Amino acid sequence: MAKTKFCKGVSDLSDSYTGFILDGWGVIHDGKAIYPEVHEVLDQLKARKKEVIILTNSSRSEETNIEQLEKMGLQRNMYTHMVSSGEFIRQGLKDRKESIFAGLGERVFLLNRKGDTSLIDGLGLKKAHDPENADFMLITGSDAPEKSLEDYDPVLRKASQKRIKAICANPDMFMMADGKTYFGAGQIAKRYASFGGVVDFIGKPYQPIIRHCMSMFKEALPASTVIIGDSMAHDIMAGALLNVDTALVASGVHAKNFDGVYDDPAEKDKVLNALVNNYGCKPNYLLNQFNWGLALPDRKHKKPRKK
Repeated sequence: MAKTKFCKGVSDLSDSYTGFILDGWGVIHDGKAIYPEVHEVLDQLKARKKEVIILTNSSRSEETNIEQLEKMGLQRNMYTHMVSSGEFIRQGLKDRKESIFAGLGERVFLLNRKGDTSLIDGLGLKKAHDPENADFMLITGSDAPEKSLEDYDPVLRKASQKRIKAICANPDMFMMADGKTYFGAGQIAKRYASFGGVVDFIGKPYQPIIRHCMSMFKEALPASTVIIGDSMAHDIMAGALLNVDTALVASGVHAKNFDGVYDDPAEKDKVLNALVNNYGCKPNYLLNQFNWGLALPDRKHKKPRKK
């Protein structure tokens, strides 16, 4: 494995790529506000005619995610596409072209958060109130902390006994609510698999959603694309599975690991190596935070020489 390059900002790697797949939560925003440096990065990428996709493991529609970013202050014209795992599933259930969705049937048992049915609204599917009456199961969120992971066991066991296929709309193992961390939809799906259930995970790091992003680019190819995210398990692993270059943002989900070593290359390298050994994948680049960094040495940024 090649050594990870420590970068001062996105400018250090921008000239090497045409396509940029950016994580949402942890890179673009924190759930409440856009990070301070994001506008400059997107301005610079747009000025250089880069193709930018914001990819989120959200079970909500793309339109809902776009509206959320706009409310936080990020306008739609600052990026090329928004892609969510939820919208990918919604379109898949509608047209049934992807093999994942072929032959699923019309009766769905939904495991969601707070009764949210937006993912299937308007698709003409029949909502089953028991796995016994379902053709497939759709896992979109968890009702933690009101429910524990074990509270899902009865319906998961019943579904596994009937051998119905499950689709997980958000592979994230954890979710944030009211500033606290709870188990996410990914853990429910993983538990179903432990009971012998068949699960298709949609979203990072799984390949279908990344291939979908690649198909949306006009010019960028896999070899000229970089995935920038804050999660080794989702963003960096996604690149590893499809041989696409990646950049890890240290100030996101792994911030506690890097705390106190941002300005110490040797110690930062030790932390990174520990993460690499733990997750089995390695980023091509490491950014302390998602910022532009140093100005590129091109005409646009050159200072006029003193006469």
